[in-house]
Amino acid sequence: MKDLIKISFLIISIFCVFSCQTQNFPTPEYGQYETEPHIAIKKINNFRTVGDIKNIDGRILKEGKLYRSGHLHKLKKKSFREIQQLGIKEIIDLRNSKEIAEKPDHLPDNVVYKNYSAFEDKGDQLDQARKLVLKGKVNGSDAHKRMIDFYKDYVTENPEVIKKIITEVLESDQPVLYHCTAGKDRTGITTALILAILKFDKKTIYNEYLLSNNYRKKLVEKRLNLANNLHFLYPKMDIHVLEKLSWVETGYLDSAFNEIDKKYGSIDVYIHQVLGISENKRQEYIQKFTY
Repeated sequence: MKDLIKISFLIISIFCVFSCQTQNFPTPEYGQYETEPHIAIKKINNFRTVGDIKNIDGRILKEGKLYRSGHLHKLKKKSFREIQQLGIKEIIDLRNSKEIAEKPDHLPDNVVYKNYSAFEDKGDQLDQARKLVLKGKVNGSDAHKRMIDFYKDYVTENPEVIKKIITEVLESDQPVLYHCTAGKDRTGITTALILAILKFDKKTIYNEYLLSNNYRKKLVEKRLNLANNLHFLYPKMDIHVLEKLSWVETGYLDSAFNEIDKKYGSIDVYIHQVLGISENKRQEYIQKFTY
């Protein structure tokens, strides 16, 4: 994966107190219907269960089997009980080693923690990204293209890691929580692939994906407004970069699925050949996670 693609993805982890010219923000895409009950855990962003949705065969995804979120660095000890009450026994961290070193998950002792990163940040790329953005060397169009490229590469560049992630989730007999930094891109792609395996249609998959904008709305708007109000600190920065890296977009997920179609012919071939899931195994997973 090209270094600049990695850089663009990592910029979102920078604390957003930088800005540009005052302007109105475009309206992001939102999920049209929320399919799961809201679960609020303090200091954890974009936390939710994936469930109560119907696949193409009319089978319903069981609630309380799959959970997704942003990082758990700020999870408080007093919230450990909430994690335990949900029955979560395993947590899969999709972040890279640098992200984990800077903000390690804070977890109960009885939870199994695993880390599978499909890409690594080597050297000082995050610092380099910060300088590029603050100097106005990256604009909204650049950020959009790099996000598109990131989604393309994520599903195809390190297929063995993707296979491990998917297998770990689907083979677990206990509720699993998987997450990245914001819980929207790597986590969103992972969820989309799982739902495709379980034979959910495009509309349902994309709606679940876009719910990250619903769940992160207040957080993102607060950051964008703060950046806008402090535009005098870094006047050269294009705030569209921050917008592109803060919201998820249909076009991002399109690029992942389109790349799969381009390289492998179809999502079904990708599931069978890349993820190593036979049709019999696929049906076994469907029986396991739906009713």
